[in-house]
Amino acid sequence: MFTNCSLGHCHIIIAVVLWSICVDSRKIRGISLSYKRFYRERKSFLCIDGSKMIPFDQVNDDYCDCVDGSDEPGTAACPNGRFYCTNLGYRSHYIPSSRVNDGICDCCDASDEYRSQTPCQNTCRNLGQRERAEVEGQMRVLGEGLRLKQQLIEEGVLTWREKQAQLRDLQRVSDDLQTQLDDLRKEEARRKEEADALRERVIGARETADNSPTSHYRTESPISVFKELDSNRDGSITVDEVQAKVSPVQDEEHALSEDEAVALLGGAHRVDLSRFEETLWTSLRTGDSVTIKGRHGVPGSLADEDPNIKAAVSAAEKAAADLKRVEDAYETVYMEIRDLREKLSLDYGSEREFLFLHNQCFQLKVHEYIYELCPFSQVTQKSASGEVVSLGKWGSWAGSPEKQYYQMRYESGEPCWQGPTRNTMVMLICGTETALRSVKEPSKCQYVMELQTPVSCQPALRQRGIHSEL
Repeated sequence: MFTNCSLGHCHIIIAVVLWSICVDSRKIRGISLSYKRFYRERKSFLCIDGSKMIPFDQVNDDYCDCVDGSDEPGTAACPNGRFYCTNLGYRSHYIPSSRVNDGICDCCDASDEYRSQTPCQNTCRNLGQRERAEVEGQMRVLGEGLRLKQQLIEEGVLTWREKQAQLRDLQRVSDDLQTQLDDLRKEEARRKEEADALRERVIGARETADNSPTSHYRTESPISVFKELDSNRDGSITVDEVQAKVSPVQDEEHALSEDEAVALLGGAHRVDLSRFEETLWTSLRTGDSVTIKGRHGVPGSLADEDPNIKAAVSAAEKAAADLKRVEDAYETVYMEIRDLREKLSLDYGSEREFLFLHNQCFQLKVHEYIYELCPFSQVTQKSASGEVVSLGKWGSWAGSPEKQYYQMRYESGEPCWQGPTRNTMVMLICGTETALRSVKEPSKCQYVMELQTPVSCQPALRQRGIHSEL
C-alpha cells in the first residue's frame, strides 16, 4: 500500500489513519446499533430530541451540549446521559453515563472504563456461558413441566367427566329416594292413624262394657300388678311402696297411713308375690276399699296388650323406621350432590388443568411456623404450640386478564390484633413438581406464597428461548 511513498511521508499517512480511527472510535463509543444512524454525520450533529445542532467534533468531547444528553453517549459529561454496554457474548444493556470511567467495572466487556486506571477484565464470555447453561436448564425443566402439564390436563378431563357422570347418577338416586319418601310419609301417617283409631275403639268398648274403676283387676294377673307396685324391682312389696301407689277408692288424694298399709299387707311390712296374692291383691280385686292411684277405666297398658293393637302399632313403627332410613339416605345423597356441584362450579383453568389440586394440601415450615395451602379451600398457619390461624379462604383467581391463572387470592382470614384481616396471595410458578416453595409477609398480616406446579408452565416461555444476544 505504501510502496511508492517516502519513509517520512508514509509515517505521516499512518499517523493520520490511526488518528482517524481513534476519532471514530471516540465518537461512536456508548452507542447501540439502533442509534448509530444518528451519529453518521461528520460536519454537524443534531441532538436526538431535535433541540439543537452542534459541530460533530463536539460529540463525546466530555462537555454536555444537548439537553437530552445525546451528544455525550460515551462520557460522563451529561447527568441524564446513557452509555451502551455492547457486552458481546452476554446481554447488552444501558448504564447511566455518570458511571463511565468512575473506576468501577459496570460493563462486562470493560467498555465503560476506557480511560480509568481500573484493570477491568472482559467477563462477558464466562457470564454468557453461565447464563446459557442456566437457561438451557430452565428449558429442560420447562419441557418436562409442559409434558407433565399435558398429562395432568388429560387426567383432569377424565376426572371432570367422571364427576359429571357421578352427579347424574346421584341425581337419579335422589329422584328415586324422593318418590320413596312421598310414598313412605303417606304410609307412615296411615299406619299411625290406624293404630291410634284401633286403640281408641278397644279402650272405648271396654269402658262401655264395664265402667267400674276397679273392674279391670279382674282381667289382670296378680304378677303384672305386683310388678307395677314393686318400684325397686327387689321381688317384694313394702309398706312404703303401698303408701306411694295405693289409695282409698273414694279419695285418691288421701295418703294411707303406715298402719293402714300394714293392714293391707296382712300385718307385715314386706310381702312376696305369694303373700301379696293372699292380702293386698284380694283387696284390689274386690274394689271395695282401695285401688292403685291413677287407675280410671281400662288402663292403657291393658289396651296395648291387645293383639290387634300390637299388630297395628308394630306396622306403624315399621313404617316410621322405613321412613327414617330413606330420609337418612336422601340426606346423604343431597349432601354429596351439593358438595359435587360446588366442586364442579369452581374455575379450574381454561383446560381444567388445576382440577388435580382440589382436595390436596401443601405444607412448608418457615422458622417456627408451618404454613399449609389447600388450593380452592384455605390457607393456615400453625405455630409451635399447635395454634392454627386462618390466613384466608378461597376467594378467586387474581391474575391479569392475560395471566389470569398465575395468582390465587385467599381472603377473610382471622383478624390481626390492631391490624387488618389476614389475606394471602399465591403466585404460581413453573416447575416439574407441585410444592409450596416460599412464604413471605411483605406487610402486616398480608402474606405472599409461591406454589410451584407443572400446570403453570407455558409454551410461550419455550418459544422465547435463550436470549438472542447471548
